[in-house]
Amino acid sequence: MCLVSGRGSNLQSLLNAFALPTSLAEIVGVVSNRPDAFALQRATIAQVDTVTVDHNRFPNREDFDAELASVVSEFKPDLVVLAGFMRILGHTFVDQYHNIFNIHPSLLPAFPGLDTHRRAIEAGVTHHGASVHYVTTALDAGPIIIQGRVPVLPDDNESRLAARVLDQEHRIYPTAIKWFAEGRLSIANDQVHVDGCPVQTLG
Repeated sequence: MCLVSGRGSNLQSLLNAFALPTSLAEIVGVVSNRPDAFALQRATIAQVDTVTVDHNRFPNREDFDAELASVVSEFKPDLVVLAGFMRILGHTFVDQYHNIFNIHPSLLPAFPGLDTHRRAIEAGVTHHGASVHYVTTALDAGPIIIQGRVPVLPDDNESRLAARVLDQEHRIYPTAIKWFAEGRLSIANDQVHVDGCPVQTLG
């Protein structure tokens, strides 16, 4: 089950990765909070069911989260995947779905939130990247599953750096979901383990 808000490049990478009938994971539905999200067209082309829950129709976050949770529950997903979903999920949703993945364009815990590429360049870091993590009610602070790292080059601008990070996103997100589908992930003391070994962060 994927939640989306925008153009859906990460959704497309997942649709490509799990397109075969023999795949361990299946995208059972795509839900967007924006009716004009291009990601919905990608899902339709892939013959995946889509639903829109427009956040503008709700007076507060709690009501939106409650409706979103209700819609998602109809698909009975084992895993909820945020693929460019630009809404912060509160307790109403997160408490109902414990297996929620997000991908964030930085080497967490560095640079949570927005404008990560600009902030990385301004900070003068030598490496940047992307992180797949479990979602909690704390912003971009859930246990990290996998990360992909790229160098920050002397002549980088935001767009060039973002393009290299996006390549890593498309690589690591399907990997994290495959690990979940294979039953290889566990959490102990707020740290993700793969095959019993703790994940080592790159940030």
